[in-house]
Amino acid sequence: MSAHFSKRLIIVSNRLPFQLIKKNNQLEIKESDGGLVSALQSYFQNTSSGKTAFEATLWIGSAEFNEANWDRLDKQRLEHLAYSVDPVFVDKKVYNKYYNGFCNATLWPLFHYFPSFVEFDNETFKAYEEINRQFADRILSLLMPGDVLWIHDYQLMLLPGMIRESRPEATIGFFLHIPFPSFEVFRLLHRPWKEKIVQGLLGADLIGFHTHEYVQHFLTTVQMVKGYDHQFRSIMLPDRLLKAEMFPLGIDFEKFHAGAHLPEVVEQQRIIENSFPDKKIIFSVDRLDYTKGVTHRLLGFERFLELHPEWREKVIFILVVVPSRQIISKYNERKKLIEEEIGRINGKYSTLGWQPIIYRYNSLSFHELVAMYLSADVGLITPLRDGMNLVAKEYLASRIDRGVLILSELAGAANELSEALLVNPMDRDEVANTILQALRMPEELQLQKIELLQKRLKEYTVNHWLADFLRQLEDTKLLQHTQRTRHLSARTTRDIVEKFKTAENRLLLLDYDGTLVPFSKHPLSARPDKELMHLLTQLAADKRTDLTIISGRDSHSLQQWFGELPVNLVSEHGAGLRLKNKSWQHDPDIDQSWKSFIRPMLEVFVQRSPGSFIEDKLHTLVWHYRNVGAELGFIRSRELLDNLHHLVRNANLHIIDGNKVIEVRVSGIDKGVVAKKLVDDGHYDFVMAIGDDKTDEDMFRALTDKGFTLKIGPGHTAAQFYLTDQREVLGLLRELPTVAG
Repeated sequence: MSAHFSKRLIIVSNRLPFQLIKKNNQLEIKESDGGLVSALQSYFQNTSSGKTAFEATLWIGSAEFNEANWDRLDKQRLEHLAYSVDPVFVDKKVYNKYYNGFCNATLWPLFHYFPSFVEFDNETFKAYEEINRQFADRILSLLMPGDVLWIHDYQLMLLPGMIRESRPEATIGFFLHIPFPSFEVFRLLHRPWKEKIVQGLLGADLIGFHTHEYVQHFLTTVQMVKGYDHQFRSIMLPDRLLKAEMFPLGIDFEKFHAGAHLPEVVEQQRIIENSFPDKKIIFSVDRLDYTKGVTHRLLGFERFLELHPEWREKVIFILVVVPSRQIISKYNERKKLIEEEIGRINGKYSTLGWQPIIYRYNSLSFHELVAMYLSADVGLITPLRDGMNLVAKEYLASRIDRGVLILSELAGAANELSEALLVNPMDRDEVANTILQALRMPEELQLQKIELLQKRLKEYTVNHWLADFLRQLEDTKLLQHTQRTRHLSARTTRDIVEKFKTAENRLLLLDYDGTLVPFSKHPLSARPDKELMHLLTQLAADKRTDLTIISGRDSHSLQQWFGELPVNLVSEHGAGLRLKNKSWQHDPDIDQSWKSFIRPMLEVFVQRSPGSFIEDKLHTLVWHYRNVGAELGFIRSRELLDNLHHLVRNANLHIIDGNKVIEVRVSGIDKGVVAKKLVDDGHYDFVMAIGDDKTDEDMFRALTDKGFTLKIGPGHTAAQFYLTDQREVLGLLRELPTVAG
């Protein structure tokens, strides 16, 4: 890893990675075997040999033990850990409302697409806020300059924003270990909840997800809830750039692959295989959770026995369910349902010498688990929804010969493990037929698939995942630093004026609305006044200066106002072009038929949003909502944006979420394209572009390293400098004619 941090890595998770247990009247440390702990453990073990990029690692989390036991603990018992620990002690009643309430009765079912299971309770959300605030207070009391903070999972989604509020310069990463749902599902949350959750997540510098799909869902949600644009997985916040990226969590491949040769595993495997001689073994292991689809899996296996009676007494299904969240009623109901289904299927198909399903409700040791993976001819992993699913990867890593993985196409891991047999877990016939396919698969093909899958797992292990995230977090901070826009100082202004004065060929690219004139309630009322016309006339009078007004306005308006001036005019962000003293050019081949199916939708939103109106340009349709009440206007704009994205998904159209406007136009037309063409054709030794809107970002990006780029208003931008308001633009331009004459 290329990072060179001078301080600590601070890991923050809901729970600490160990428990305190009493043994012989003494408190002992028992490390947890959860996904996050096992994922980070091997990286931490490198700390002592100096292989990590940090001086120290600190883990902050809530404690499953009380403060008195922590004080009693002999801290020397912690010395074997590869990290130091700082517990957050929370009130049990508040924690119960937070964890079993909002986290696992609201967020968990919603993010896993079980909206009917979601509980909407303001008290549990208050507890969620309170626990996140307690974490924030604890972290802020410890955080030092240079520390890298890495927050994990859905229990702490408010935390990045809370930290950012107090420490604007902090380095904050966040990783979500569960799916991020589509906006259509996320929007079911109460408005204050979803706004606070999104705002909380936006406090991070880098947000990691398991799959590309989750990244896209998050980016869409941010745009719909907060109105922030994104490009190339980067979100343009008012104060900085934030990145959302895909980091598919890996496993410790060598641990599982080498585990196959451990004496305890070999012995356990022998016992299992001797217990079921001449039988094909199908194996599943899952935490008790409705998202895992265990009952659907059982029905698929039952359908297999029904359709293929020749396999009865030749196959067994070993199902292990690991206890989880037993305090939540939905989980106890699920356990009862699973056991009823197992009893029914076994009762239906068992013979005196054969039982189709072997069921265990307990945890497995590492040795037992690897032995089961090795003994199983088929791994049957079919969750209804899963952020990643490391069990599928562990099964594959443990194989030292053949084996077949059947995997739900709804698990995050399905994106990586395409050689597995992917199934829809809701379709019992498909599950049944895929089980038959797996049992019949030739050994040569099994080995070929295992080899390909294992190669991929070896290339992106948990260590790669962790190093990749931390490297990209560092890169994001560097990018923020280099792209931080500076206010145009007096010194830079003098530099601009001096370079303008000495240049032989100059190009000025000036946006109109919000740049040359302030915004008005209606586009037609934003006419240039005499003072502006006099200023533009002075600028255009110098033969060394090519003045270009590059606007989203239609060509008719620009011609009416500026047609007499010797200037370049660009209409509709580049759809129309009039070079000075020449005629307008419009691409006659641009298709206009799309307007007939976009306009009706815009008209609906005009009716629903008093004060809004439609502007129909030659190549663009614009819905203006500047005159709508601020809250209603934003809500309606998000709804329209969502509807338009669905409507134009397969059309060659571009939607722009602008300053109190939403525009629809043909793709491939933007200010950047025309600005670059003008610069390339003109051989200029001075170029300056000024704009205020999201549409001007295309121009700023296209002119990187080609001249001066200035944005009106602070906030993240591709421009080099920013001006406080539109009046400063006129002040700067007034300085230029005095040296141009």
